Amino acid sequence: MATGRPGQALRSQPGLSRAADLSRLPGGPAFFLVNLPIGMVGLWLTLRYVGETPGVRGRDLDLVGQLLAIVVLGCLAYAIIEAGVLGVEDRGVLTAIAVFLAAIFLFVLREARTPEPMLPLSLFSSSMFTRTAIIGLLANVAFYGLIFVLSLYFQTVERRSAFETGLAFIPIMGAVLPANLLAVRASERFNTRAVIATGAAISAAGCAALLWLGPDTNYRAMALQLVAIGGGLGLLVPPLTSTLLGSVKKEQSGIAAGLLNATRQTGSVIGVALFGAIVGHAGHFMAGTYGVLVICIALLLGSICVIAVPVSGKADA
Repeated sequence: MATGRPGQALRSQPGLSRAADLSRLPGGPAFFLVNLPIGMVGLWLTLRYVGETPGVRGRDLDLVGQLLAIVVLGCLAYAIIEAGVLGVEDRGVLTAIAVFLAAIFLFVLREARTPEPMLPLSLFSSSMFTRTAIIGLLANVAFYGLIFVLSLYFQTVERRSAFETGLAFIPIMGAVLPANLLAVRASERFNTRAVIATGAAISAAGCAALLWLGPDTNYRAMALQLVAIGGGLGLLVPPLTSTLLGSVKKEQSGIAAGLLNATRQTGSVIGVALFGAIVGHAGHFMAGTYGVLVICIALLLGSICVIAVPVSGKADA
């Protein structure tokens, strides 16, 4: 049974001794200051162009539900990360799993019985709402988990600096915005479910084309695949959001959008924790990377299956 912390597990693998300990990279914390100007621009745009939505008066805060949700997500993330390092039989991991199961049971019970729940379970009576929430989870597990693994690949296998690694992700992130804009027009012309499936298929194809990735692969040879992965996600998200919002009443659009964001962020946490554990415990870093790519392909193809199943008694979104 492996012992030690996640960083130790990663550094024990061939080729991971130099940059896997990301906390020691110079200027790492300061890099996050880039979010400040972006956030300020976002606030300015919101204040200038976004109108105030009517509030719901007399609604109480579901504090118990929120605390239970925090416990659920915290224990889930802890169990996934530590299980990859200490093993599932570790006492702390088993405790986290037990608390997670108990908390999620209490959360569902609480939300079903309280008159003003944080998360109305009636939302899931809509098949399309449930499907889009599931796709948001699966897509983010694949995308952000893969981003984490590729960042390790660039720094440990290709020996890039943290700054160079950031630049290496330009094809992925640079493809997202144009694909977002294209998704809006495509959704107006085609079925939104078809656009969602197409985006997932493009990202899956990009992952499949990276299966030949090796220690000596030229970066230019993988740039197109990175564009496909980012572009597919950019094509998927706008129609996913509009389909989810269209499946609920207008007064529930706020909670529905919040749930989609929470589901996607949960997928990000799970993806990083799970894929980090897979790479850390693989016999060789590249073997773990291939396993991660296969999982990403499966998750994205699974998203296509989820959205492609016909909705009985309802028109397509």
